[in-house]
Amino acid sequence: MLKTFVVHVENKPGVLTRVSSLFRRRAFNIDSLTVGRTENPEVSRMTITVDADLDQARRIEASLYKLVNVLLVENITDEPAITRDLAMIKVSVQHAERTHVLQLASVFRARVVDVAADSVVIEITGTEDKIDGLVEILKPFGVLEMVRTGIVAMRRGNKSLNPPPQRSPKSWPRRRRTILTTCSRCRQRLEIRQMGCQSASLFTRRKRSFDPSR
Repeated sequence: MLKTFVVHVENKPGVLTRVSSLFRRRAFNIDSLTVGRTENPEVSRMTITVDADLDQARRIEASLYKLVNVLLVENITDEPAITRDLAMIKVSVQHAERTHVLQLASVFRARVVDVAADSVVIEITGTEDKIDGLVEILKPFGVLEMVRTGIVAMRRGNKSLNPPPQRSPKSWPRRRRTILTTCSRCRQRLEIRQMGCQSASLFTRRKRSFDPSR
């Protein structure tokens, strides 16, 4: 079953590579992936569609949170949401068939964006089923080329995945990781906690009495 994830990440170089490499390492096939800037120029929004079951979807969400530049992950597969896909289809048509193709495009509420002597380019926006239906009807005429953007999704209603406008990515809550180590000189147990934005590498250390039993 296809699962749809909305992922907010920091708008920095290399973030897309890290996210796609995570799916490659775990042998998950990405059905579609779209990314673009949000209303906050420091944050990008990814919409990822992947074929996975419920247990695999939970593991994907947990794995995404381990990446440094990932700020927020939400699985909106079972949530009321609006999904859209955009496609441009180049169809081979003769002069006698052009009227028929234009009528078919109007039925699907698509529009013609380019007309040549022996071809037309049709642009359509909608769900995947709607686009697949138009492609099947146009195949007898001859589909020369097709490009699709992939799914973008947004939750319905006033509930938003975005943080309040006054908050920046550096102030978003991050998971805290504790590292225990032992000083080689004083033999005291040190507890190192990594806090705040991971890209800032902010560390605080607190000494604790050494207990051999721990």
